[in-house]
Amino acid sequence: MDYHKDRFKDHSLLLYKKEKLVALFPANQRDNRVYSHLGLTYGGLLFDENLKLRDVAECLKLVLEYLEENNIEKLHIKLLPSMYSPFPTDELQYLLFILEAKLSRRDALSVVNMKHRPKISKDRIAGNKRALKHGLVTKEEQTFEAFWNQILIPNLRQKHEATPVHTLAEIQLLKQHFPKNIRQFNVYKNDEIVAGTTIFETEHVAHSQYISGNEDKNSLGSLDFLHLHLLNDVFQDKMYFDFGISNENQGKNINEGLHYWKEGFGARTITQDFYEIDVQKHHKLDTIFI
Repeated sequence: MDYHKDRFKDHSLLLYKKEKLVALFPANQRDNRVYSHLGLTYGGLLFDENLKLRDVAECLKLVLEYLEENNIEKLHIKLLPSMYSPFPTDELQYLLFILEAKLSRRDALSVVNMKHRPKISKDRIAGNKRALKHGLVTKEEQTFEAFWNQILIPNLRQKHEATPVHTLAEIQLLKQHFPKNIRQFNVYKNDEIVAGTTIFETEHVAHSQYISGNEDKNSLGSLDFLHLHLLNDVFQDKMYFDFGISNENQGKNINEGLHYWKEGFGARTITQDFYEIDVQKHHKLDTIFI
């Protein structure tokens, strides 16, 4: 998180048991509220796999007590989507129920279960055939300049009057820190870039952080071609392929065309929840075990 520390007032917490680090909570502060770090796609209370429900309850209680002592009124927490953990981690969901936490947002992620993939749609197959007919080529690249400057930035500016969450310098820095986890795949026609995607890779999941193609992407089938290659050849041994959200308006709306495109690859919905907690209610966690 260090690369964008100037944008956030950090309030991350580390939790120890007998001097051993067992949990952490990446967070930032705004006024009298603390948030699961707003500079991270995913968050929540992250804990050692050896911690059981009672331990997690104690960790969360300690966090809330600490925040109350430091004049924080509300904790905004976003949960880690289930597929990013190799073991069950719904302890927090149960504890948030006990705390009477308020569900403030719910995003819909489009995720392919790589071990049980639904059938690819006819539209995606047709797009792939168009790409083959046009002689498109997919390459993994070690640099991001072509994709950022020729495809991603112009598209976001034109369609949404927006810029990528990561600047070119930031994604290059992250690549230096995590060379095996951040990967760039571009699609070319006659050696000219026409589409691409930036993948954030974990042990079990490949996540498309950015997906973009030029104005000919539909007629060329470039993004269909690219992602079928990733699913069938590059990441076929992963447990999940995460296309990310298609949400707008704080989760209340879905870009139907984008969501339809992702479902055409066999993606189905996994949710990511956001909660608001009154930190003074930490005492409710004392009532669980009888």
